[in-house]
Amino acid sequence: MHHFERALELPVTREQLFAWHARPGAFERLSPSWERLEVVDRRGGIEDGALMHFVLRKGPFRLHWVARHRGFVQGEQFEDVAERGPFARWHHVHAFSALGPARARLDDRIDYAVPLLDGLFGGLAMPMLTRMFRQRHVRTAHDLRRHLGEGVLAPQRIAMTGASGLLGNELSAFLRTGGHEVVPLVRRASGSNAIAWDPAKGTIEAERLEGFDTVVHLAGESVGQRWTPAVKQRVLASRIEGTRLLCETLAAREHKPKVLICASAIGFYGDTEDRWVDEESEPGTGFLSEVCQAWEDASEPARAAGIRVVNLRIGVVLSPRGGALGELLLPAKLGLGGPIGSGRQYLGWIDLDDLLGAVLHAIRCESLVGPVNAVSPEPVTQREFAKTLGRVLRRPAFMPLPAFVIRALFGAMGQEVLLGGQRVRPSRLTETGFRFDFPRLEDSLRHQLGRCDDAAVARAAASFD
Repeated sequence: MHHFERALELPVTREQLFAWHARPGAFERLSPSWERLEVVDRRGGIEDGALMHFVLRKGPFRLHWVARHRGFVQGEQFEDVAERGPFARWHHVHAFSALGPARARLDDRIDYAVPLLDGLFGGLAMPMLTRMFRQRHVRTAHDLRRHLGEGVLAPQRIAMTGASGLLGNELSAFLRTGGHEVVPLVRRASGSNAIAWDPAKGTIEAERLEGFDTVVHLAGESVGQRWTPAVKQRVLASRIEGTRLLCETLAAREHKPKVLICASAIGFYGDTEDRWVDEESEPGTGFLSEVCQAWEDASEPARAAGIRVVNLRIGVVLSPRGGALGELLLPAKLGLGGPIGSGRQYLGWIDLDDLLGAVLHAIRCESLVGPVNAVSPEPVTQREFAKTLGRVLRRPAFMPLPAFVIRALFGAMGQEVLLGGQRVRPSRLTETGFRFDFPRLEDSLRHQLGRCDDAAVARAAASFD
């Protein structure tokens, strides 16, 4: 039998710390971002008898984990015990204590054993647990600060398109841990927890969009594929038709939402080369720029109806669960990472957790209207990105991917997305007081890939100051 323990102290009340863990979405926020997890069954929350069944994917293997909750004491503790999983024994106690009127401590205590030769191999799990709980505690601190640091936002009813995508999944979990209700719009028969819509057919359950405080619109065909004429048509139509349908429907509601957060992209600026751009800059050229302009124009019906519309121009989102980083991880781990093309093109990137915070900031900040760049204030060249990723992974990063190979494999998409770049400033976020937790690329990669140290946890705990 082995014992693992980690503690986190934060300048919040015990009730606030406990409530964050008890809300829907906490499991997703606390799951290590570098692991592939899929929830199979969920019954209840963290009260006694509640159950969580998820699958951990390791290459071709699927490891089932079934945990049952017990030991629930409101505001003080809850426990989970594995009934099935890769460990022969797993008993996790989450204990919460008050250290003062506005300071609390979380103690995570785990007793575990591995199936074979526990005395010999059980200790090998310690580094894995340390890595996982460092990220958990960083996220706990940052999320609580975002939800509480700018003043508590009254619970919102939020409708969301694209809720099943990478950003939508993470954003739903993040908002729910803040006490907000998130209702997805989906392309299937409606139910109590979803609103049906089908932009291609022009159908939407309009009457069910009454009474929402906020709408977040993320849906759209992926641009990360070879741009055949049919694909380009789908990319453009999915954004224009979906956005127009949603905005016209919201505009016609008697009780309209206060704000619509409508996704866009920094592809609006085209290839900027070495030139800095911000929200005041003119649009660029190319297919992506045309798509972004039409995408943003399609939100005009909502704006004309008096809804505050924020067109969030999102950069390259860093998460090992998908997107550019997800695609680059395997070759980088194999030592095959390196610059793409010349490597001089700029990468306007943003840490996934900072992007979640930017969405919450846009909901909360009434002075934010129109285009808002959601990118780190420190863009890097593609060569710098490859070098930094290699350093974090402790792998070489000198294998270039020539431009002619990119063009041959991906055509126009490769030319615009991979060989072009944007050097973008997040002027409106910084002007309105938004705080980036990961402005530096290396800090973001270490956080997302589970390579941060105890100093990162201490900084996150101190970030309330």
